[in-house]
Amino acid sequence: MSKNIVCNRNIPGMQLTDREDCGGMNIYANVDDISIDDDCTKKKTSQHTGSESLRIRSPRSVLVCLVVLCVLLLTAVIVLCVLIYTNFHQFNNINNKNITEERDQLLTKYTNITEERNQLLTKYTNITEERNDLSFKYKNINKLSERLNQEKTDLLTHLRDGWIYYRSSIYFTSSQKKSWSESRNVCREKGADLVIINNKEEEEFVCKMSGKEIIWIGLTDSDQEGRWKWVDGSTMISGFWGQNEPNGHRRENCAVNHILLWADYPCTDAFKYICEKKHF
Repeated sequence: MSKNIVCNRNIPGMQLTDREDCGGMNIYANVDDISIDDDCTKKKTSQHTGSESLRIRSPRSVLVCLVVLCVLLLTAVIVLCVLIYTNFHQFNNINNKNITEERDQLLTKYTNITEERNQLLTKYTNITEERNDLSFKYKNINKLSERLNQEKTDLLTHLRDGWIYYRSSIYFTSSQKKSWSESRNVCREKGADLVIINNKEEEEFVCKMSGKEIIWIGLTDSDQEGRWKWVDGSTMISGFWGQNEPNGHRRENCAVNHILLWADYPCTDAFKYICEKKHF
C-alpha cells in the first residue's frame, strides 16, 4: 500500500524508473509527503478560516457604518432643523418688530392727520361762522344804508317843505290854527306827532320857532285829571309851567307853550302847533 502511494506520487528528484528501488526510502518519502500534505492542508485550512472570518466581519462593519451614518445624518438633520427654527424665529421676531414699528408709525401719522383734519375742520367752522356773521352784518349794513338813504331822501323832502332839523329830529310849525286834536291829526298825517319837550334846550328851540305865538304841544291830562302825559304815552316828570299853572282843572286838559312857559287850555281852542318827527 505504501508502495502504491509512493509510486503514485511525484517526488522531486526522482524518476519513474526508480520506483522499484524505493524500499525504505519510500516510507520516508511517504512520510514527507504526508507531512507536506499536512502543511498544505493546514495552509489551506488557515486560508479558508481567514476568508470565512473576513466574510463574517464584513456585514458587521457595514452595519456599524450604516448606523454611524444614520446617527450622523440624524444629527445633521436635527442641527439643520434647529438652525432653521432659530433663523425662522429670529426672522419672525425681526419681521414682527418691523411690522410693529411700521404700525406704530402709521398710527402716529394717522393720529397727526386726524388732528390736522380736526384743526382744519375747526378753522373751517370758525371761518364759516365768521362768514355768516359778516354776511349778516353786511345785510344789516345794507338795510341800514337803505334806511339811511330813505331817511336822507325824506329829510331833504321835509326840509324843502319847511321842516327844520334839530338834534336827530325835524320840526314843522303850522301856519294855521286848529284845535289840539285836529293839530295832532295833521301831524300824524305827516308821519309825526305834536312836539315833546324833554329839556330846557329843546324848550328854547321851540320858542324860537314859534316866536311869540301860542302853540299846542303834545301834553294832555285828558285821560286822568292832574296826570299829564305826553303823546308817546310817557308821564311828564318835570315841566316849564307858568305861575299858578296848570289851573284849568277839567275844563283845560291840553297844554300850550308861550314864551318859555306852559299853560293849560281847553282842547277845543284853536292855536298853531309844532309837529316833531324823530329822524334817527
